[in-house]
Amino acid sequence: MDFALSDDQRAIQEAARDFLTDAANPDVIRAAVESTTGFDEALWQNLAVEMGFAGLMVPEEFGGLGLGAVEMALVLEETGRVLAPVPFFETAVLAVQAIMAAGSDAQKAALLPRIVEGTRASFAGTGRRPLLADGRLTGTADFVTFAHVAELIVVATSEGSLVVLEAGTPGFTVEALPSLDRTRRFAAVTFDCVVTPDMVLGTPGSAGAAIDRVLTIGAGLLAAEQSGGMQFSLDATVDYAKQRVQFGRLIGSFQAYKHMLADMMLLVEASRSAAYYAAAAIDEDGEELAEACHVARGYVSDAYRSVTGDAIQLHGGIGFTWEHHAHLYFKRARATSSWLGTPDAHREALAALLLEAAGSDTAANAAATARDFA
Repeated sequence: MDFALSDDQRAIQEAARDFLTDAANPDVIRAAVESTTGFDEALWQNLAVEMGFAGLMVPEEFGGLGLGAVEMALVLEETGRVLAPVPFFETAVLAVQAIMAAGSDAQKAALLPRIVEGTRASFAGTGRRPLLADGRLTGTADFVTFAHVAELIVVATSEGSLVVLEAGTPGFTVEALPSLDRTRRFAAVTFDCVVTPDMVLGTPGSAGAAIDRVLTIGAGLLAAEQSGGMQFSLDATVDYAKQRVQFGRLIGSFQAYKHMLADMMLLVEASRSAAYYAAAAIDEDGEELAEACHVARGYVSDAYRSVTGDAIQLHGGIGFTWEHHAHLYFKRARATSSWLGTPDAHREALAALLLEAAGSDTAANAAATARDFA
């Protein structure tokens, strides 16, 4: 794989960085964190519609930019750097991938242009799943991010269907859950809805492989978002080391402090490499896709928690205060490490893949254990 970015890719990265540095400044993030919804409408409209990033991976025939996972990873790295309080990942990655993987041509033509135009979406399928039977969707989905502001919700069901519901559909309710990460709110969604055939992507019970693909691609691309948060935590800590004076010296001049910064930098660089590798594997859509995504998520989730924890420690007393940004990144790191599969679950899934490739007698059991890694 060639990891060198093209001029167009660098332009996308720089455009996203310049826009988000200004539009998602610390005051914007603080306002969202302290608001009822934890969501910034103006930021969403500009990022998704004006910048066109909601349709980044949507084919051109449906109004999108027709680009790939590497370009998406570059944008996600920047949204993760600022903890953008918008359902960008949920809409532009999870919902789009679900529609592309399981939808008919008619469903793609009906739904994808709406996302390009700024329709907010969420994805339910990372915890308990409801059941679709006899035209009725019943049950509860846990840990659904930004469900309270979604205009569409794509639901993965326990028997292997993907259902698209409009906000306001009779029979489903959204209950906010206590959330460690105030920049990405979680909710439990309870369903008791009549589902017509046009609301089911493909045919009932036929989307099992599509659901697995969405979760695998989502896990790989979430690693890119995580690496952006890691980079911010490192940069902020380096800046602090250049300003804080203790015992008559800048704290960045102390050897122990330097060693911790060096360790943080290694984790950040290795995580970015893993995330880019996963994105490139997604674009190639070959045998390495699942393996690369599991590796990225297993490694980067642990690294993110380590880097943000060290950032708090190296900021000293101020790092523990509510007013400082360090705790927001630590909480994002902890929350995302459990979302779309824990690091251990991804390592189990990776082990199952390796056992299967090796032809081990235990491959079937290992694969069954790790199949639903979400």
